[in-house]
Amino acid sequence: MRAPPWARRLSFVLASFIQASFLVGLVTTPPLRAEPQAKHTKRIHTGGEKGAYHMSFCPTLSHALEKAGQSYTCTPSAGSLDNMKRVAASPRDIGFAQLDVLTLARPEFANGRAFSTIRSGDVHECLFAVARNPELKTFGDIAARAEELRFILPDENSGSSGTFRYLQSIDMDLAHAVSVRHTANVDEAIRLALSADDTVSVFVQFPDPDNPRFQLVNRLGGHFIPVIDRNILSASIDGRSVYFAKETEVMDARWTEKGTKVITACTPLVIFTGAQQRISDAKAAKAHAAMVKQIRDMPADKLKSGDGLLSSVLKRTKELSAAAVGKLIDVSEAAREKTKPLLEKAQEATSKALEGSKPHVEKAKNTGHETLKKAQETVKELIEPSHEPTNAGAAH
Repeated sequence: MRAPPWARRLSFVLASFIQASFLVGLVTTPPLRAEPQAKHTKRIHTGGEKGAYHMSFCPTLSHALEKAGQSYTCTPSAGSLDNMKRVAASPRDIGFAQLDVLTLARPEFANGRAFSTIRSGDVHECLFAVARNPELKTFGDIAARAEELRFILPDENSGSSGTFRYLQSIDMDLAHAVSVRHTANVDEAIRLALSADDTVSVFVQFPDPDNPRFQLVNRLGGHFIPVIDRNILSASIDGRSVYFAKETEVMDARWTEKGTKVITACTPLVIFTGAQQRISDAKAAKAHAAMVKQIRDMPADKLKSGDGLLSSVLKRTKELSAAAVGKLIDVSEAAREKTKPLLEKAQEATSKALEGSKPHVEKAKNTGHETLKKAQETVKELIEPSHEPTNAGAAH
């Protein structure tokens, strides 16, 4: 006997429901054999997209690691401090940093235990100060006048600004700098610094004479100031120097008649990664340890960039003898000692002038109050109607 229509409809609905439930189960129920998780994307954190870290040094390092079976992607960043933040979050990654910035900011990350240095010193970045004022000739001149000068620096998170903060931490005179302005980039900082006599820019750069920034300083009538001082060259971490005095080229003969060389402090470029104990996965920790060993074992020649920038930097910088460095330190300290008493006398004279003018100011203030009071009374008499009775019959 054929089922009634309502029964056939009920059977159809139940069959559809069971089929839909089965399909949903296929979608939502995980398979018996789980798919492997996506591989961790390991990165080398560099700097600006057009900077030397990203364009020159990272591709060479990444290629060398690829040949050794390790895959790392070059990733642009805001610079040394940003790289430290990223590696702290992903300890298997690699970062580039200036040694001075790494030294200054390291305690902020796991009390200084977040990172491990892979290698350091294959190449140095150098510190440059530029100004328009011809009286600013040495670092001692800058430090002694720090309270009255205006310092124009690149972005607050840049390596250059990190270097300036580190210099302030080791130099009590420079620590008195109160006018510090940050700009979008080094080029803008240079332009602003060379627009007045009381401004200075400090930045960190590979000493490549072909870099347009060095040509910009010459074009705007500025000059380079050696960043050399006893406090700077004596700075160290774990017994290793943070800065080295080097003679660097900032202009070559194509741009100036004889070329220009500057003797200044330079800080090593550091390749670092996360501390081994911060990687919990045993397999990942083993691969990480192998990566560190591979980079440490690489000859310096293998890290040279294909565009020859590293070779150019090495060729255009040279270490100075202890005697030459000593003379430069003496010149800077003499400038500091000469300038500070003059500034102190000027400040003392200003204070005395202000103190001497106080009685006159007070007298003028009192006289002004009396004059104002009299003026107010006069005006009051002019604008307020008299309340005295008018004589009857007086003419109007």
